[in-house]
Amino acid sequence: MGIKQTNASNVHEGDTIMLDGAPCRVMSVSKSKPGKHGAAKARIVGIGILDEKKRDLVMPGSDRIDVPLIEKKSAQVLSIIENKANVMDTETYETFDLTIPEELKGKVKDGMQVLYWEIMGSKMMKQIKGEQ
Repeated sequence: MGIKQTNASNVHEGDTIMLDGAPCRVMSVSKSKPGKHGAAKARIVGIGILDEKKRDLVMPGSDRIDVPLIEKKSAQVLSIIENKANVMDTETYETFDLTIPEELKGKVKDGMQVLYWEIMGSKMMKQIKGEQ
């Protein structure tokens, strides 16, 4: 779990970067050409992975931008209470609660394997294992 860096000009749609201290999925990138008095600029628009907020940033293309490292792990569902699932990591046997996302409500059952992401110390359920 950590952060690496890349140039703003190397960011593409679909990448995950840090905007305003939050991990965001890049929705659009536009790059301007260098002008007479300055460097090329990159305008990046992203949606927060954890909070769904829209964020944008304009910066020189040569500037460095943080890229969070995402750990993809699997866990087994132990129990479900309302919109929370108590799960156990299949490697470390650690138990913790995950919020069930809207698109998976009603599909997650006890004993199932789920895929979850750990980003910047936060954990979020992404999909049911075996489903694509």
